[in-house]
Amino acid sequence: MDLATSLAAYWYFHLPNFVLAALMYTLLGRVLLGLFVDADSPNYIWRFFCRITDPVIVLFAVVTPKVTPPVVLWLFGFVWLFWLRVALHYTLLLFNLAPRLGGAAS
Repeated sequence: MDLATSLAAYWYFHLPNFVLAALMYTLLGRVLLGLFVDADSPNYIWRFFCRITDPVIVLFAVVTPKVTPPVVLWLFGFVWLFWLRVALHYTLLLFNLAPRLGGAAS
């Protein structure tokens, strides 16, 4: 099975996995950039990272203690997104819906 066929056949795996990975690494980028930039900086890259990741952080803030510093919350968000990706892959493997090496599922 070639790449285009795999992407078309397993879009329900690849699309959520890509979105979760993009959010995950954007959160990591926010953590790293937060070491150099103030929280209220007018820097357009910083504002982009904040605009993209703020909705995700709001979701994870619900299950995280309120006394947690923002940087730690961002790192928790990274870890939560990682485990969401693992859960997605495991669930699809469990139902024999995930792409496998060698093409078709056995």
